[in-house]
Amino acid sequence: MEQIFVLAFDLGASSGRALIGKIDVENKKLEYEEIHRFPNGPVRIGRHLYWDVPKLWVEVKEGIRLTYKKYGEKLLSIGVDTWGVDFALLDSNGELVGLPYCYRDPRRKEAYEELLKVIPPERIYMRTGIQFMPINPLYQLYAMVKDRSSLIQAARTFLMMPDLINYWLTGVKVCEYTDASTTQFLDPYTKRWAFDLLEEIGFPTNIFPDIVEPGTKLGSITRELAEELGIPRTIEVIEPATHDTASAVAAAPIDDDSAYISCGTWSLVGVELDKPLINRKAMEYNFTNEGGAFNTIRFLKNVQGMWFIEQIRASLMKRGYNYSYQELTEMGSKAPGFKSFIDPDDPRFLAPLDMIDEIMRYLEETKQEKPDGIGGLVRIVLESLAMKYRYVIERMEDLTGKKIKKINIVGGGSRNWLHNQLTADFNNRVVVAGPDEATSIGNILIQLAGLGYVKSLKDVREYVKNSFQIKVFEPNHTKQHEDAYTKFLDLLEKTSRSR
Repeated sequence: MEQIFVLAFDLGASSGRALIGKIDVENKKLEYEEIHRFPNGPVRIGRHLYWDVPKLWVEVKEGIRLTYKKYGEKLLSIGVDTWGVDFALLDSNGELVGLPYCYRDPRRKEAYEELLKVIPPERIYMRTGIQFMPINPLYQLYAMVKDRSSLIQAARTFLMMPDLINYWLTGVKVCEYTDASTTQFLDPYTKRWAFDLLEEIGFPTNIFPDIVEPGTKLGSITRELAEELGIPRTIEVIEPATHDTASAVAAAPIDDDSAYISCGTWSLVGVELDKPLINRKAMEYNFTNEGGAFNTIRFLKNVQGMWFIEQIRASLMKRGYNYSYQELTEMGSKAPGFKSFIDPDDPRFLAPLDMIDEIMRYLEETKQEKPDGIGGLVRIVLESLAMKYRYVIERMEDLTGKKIKKINIVGGGSRNWLHNQLTADFNNRVVVAGPDEATSIGNILIQLAGLGYVKSLKDVREYVKNSFQIKVFEPNHTKQHEDAYTKFLDLLEKTSRSR
């Protein structure tokens, strides 16, 4: 039995992990083992939020060291995926120009509002097919131009976050397509930078490297890194779909009548298409056309996901209560439902100083009943997420003409049974949950494509089907769910008018 060993780094906005994939290529099966896990998160300095990328790099090196210590020269390749929309700048010596800003940095929102007065939104959307969100890099670049940032003068190379890690691994400067597509300045048809938009905002276009496809071999690790870690240079670095959602969707066992929810800090709700869907109604509904593996389009909409539970947990810790995610889920399951709701995508929830206080203010301003305890708070969030998914899926059906019969939930959120069951109940659709490490699994299997063992998306999903059990949640949809959804739609309409 031929077995292949590859290392996948999945660097998320709240945590990172290194998993070794052990692949049986003869029987098209894989298993994985977690080698290293570590926290991640933005650092607040003054009024700005940054990423501590030197610390991330330390953790990546530790993951490689631990893997080589255990598996030695069996390790063939390394692949890195990260969250989307954030970037780094390098100077003429290839060194960082400042710490990268986090997408939750407040100045993006200010730049977003200003830029859409400078360039008509329709022009941006028809050029890129990307949804309008303040977190998109286009607005961070505009903020830098507007502020006459000295970083622009020093910058000689633009790299998205996974491309930065790959540069440190190999010395190669390129941008991978799936993550580059989240910038809102990429042409979805040609897969090339939309330099005309950048020129229009006054940002230099000579710092953007070539774009490469998932599965591209970048080369061996650098001599300096090999010497530092005491490992050979035979280990190759291969581009997976470096946007974590693109790797997760590749590993999602979806059918033609399925929607997917890649659920982590964000919930990405979408369908897989073979070409971009860009028209006025898609712009009105604010759907995005992001790049996928094997020449697919991820037609989706962002919904703030488990960010709420992460931040509620953090707020509770500040108050002296340390609850696990499982404990919060159980508390939510025992709380009464159908009480009050929030719009998960209200801008106020993007980076609040205290999530619990912000939710309470929202309920007070919208004249809704406040929860009695922590369980009620969790219940409000999970019910609201389930209804926002339905809102998105109904508009997706309208745009694509597809009838969605099933929802595939992958990623860390798929481990939350209450989230999955409420999604089934409020959407009145079967929910299939798993695999929970879909991002790392997709990363591993696209590395296999780079090594020549996988030829298509069908092959990737055959490995997934052969290797992992999934859980099915049948809907229990009642009149209460329908009445609650009607109230939720009224809430969305009222709050959107007031913004």
